[in-house]
Amino acid sequence: MIIYNVTVKVDNDVHDEWMEWMRSIHIPEVMATQKFIDHQVAKVLVDDTDGITYSFQYKCQSMDKLEEYYADHAPALQRDHAKKYKDKFVAFRTLLEVI
Repeated sequence: MIIYNVTVKVDNDVHDEWMEWMRSIHIPEVMATQKFIDHQVAKVLVDDTDGITYSFQYKCQSMDKLEEYYADHAPALQRDHAKKYKDKFVAFRTLLEVI
């Protein structure tokens, strides 16, 4: 199993709106691609005054499914997020393999 991890630090001044958008719009859109079988959200426990950091973990069965997500869905979903919250977040992505 592959975990597609997206770590996002969001500015305090948009946090509540952003989190509502993530839960009600973005995550459902990611899951609607049917490339992932499950997901979870975790708050990163760091002491930071200018933002809150989260780890969004999307689980998929294979690298093939993840590659399909990258090719067919990721650019538009990432563009929507960046456009809506421009200059209000930083994000990085990592891949994990469950062993």
